[in-house]
Amino acid sequence: MSTVTSGGTAPRGDELAPVSARTLADLLATDERPPRPGPFAASMAFGWRAMLKIKHVPEQLFDVTVLPVMLVLMFTHLFGGALAGSPREYIQYLLPGVMVMSVVMTTMYTGIAINNDIDKGVFDRFRTLPVWRPATVVGYLLGDVLRYSIASVVMLTAGLVIGFRPDGGAVGVVAGILLLIVFAFSFSWIGTMFGLLVRDEKTVMGASMTVIFPSNFLSDIFVDPATMPGWLQTLVDHNPITHVASAVRGLMDGHWPGAEVAWTLGWSAALVAVFGSLTVRLYNRK
Repeated sequence: MSTVTSGGTAPRGDELAPVSARTLADLLATDERPPRPGPFAASMAFGWRAMLKIKHVPEQLFDVTVLPVMLVLMFTHLFGGALAGSPREYIQYLLPGVMVMSVVMTTMYTGIAINNDIDKGVFDRFRTLPVWRPATVVGYLLGDVLRYSIASVVMLTAGLVIGFRPDGGAVGVVAGILLLIVFAFSFSWIGTMFGLLVRDEKTVMGASMTVIFPSNFLSDIFVDPATMPGWLQTLVDHNPITHVASAVRGLMDGHWPGAEVAWTLGWSAALVAVFGSLTVRLYNRK
């Protein structure tokens, strides 16, 4: 059966085939493929995906909004009188440290998110894309930078309400938060490694807490190490969490703790070099 055109004449098959072939050949010849995204563009795309997940499931921000405020209020009013004479005096020492503790605790969720994507098969689809292979993992970490920023701002606001007064002003506060985010990004590679290494999210959380819990509490977040026994003081002084907490505290106090800032940046570089390399190797073998 032939199809009649608007002019009433039915075209023959031998007239249609060459035209269609020429048209398709012309399209393939002239149509340029989009350029392959570079590492930065691919990482930013996956980072945007991580932020969209927060937009569609805002309840996951509970751990960086409600929980930090609870920590600030509880530790300040429970221990403030005993350790510093009053909660108002203790908050000056406590808030930068608790801010570090809260942000570091949220780093485990990067590994949990990766583990969920692996379990659902989404990760296998990402691996087939023609992009820089570690971009998927880096994107998760970049997306979590928003979580770290929200947690820091929420805790700072709560601290200002109950009496925290940073002598370093806005510059010191911003510098302290930026340094904390750099360290948290580096520390997140530990949770990312666990996300690729173990088989379910509960194990990821448990493995991450075995690192995060002692690192936070064997530090100077709550008390000055000078009040501790000698052997414990040595352990605390060499803890990376102690260095970042002291650096953030000094910046917000209006000082320039050059040694602590250098230690924090050095630990950040070491964490990325060690655990970043392990994560990429696990990713390539997955």
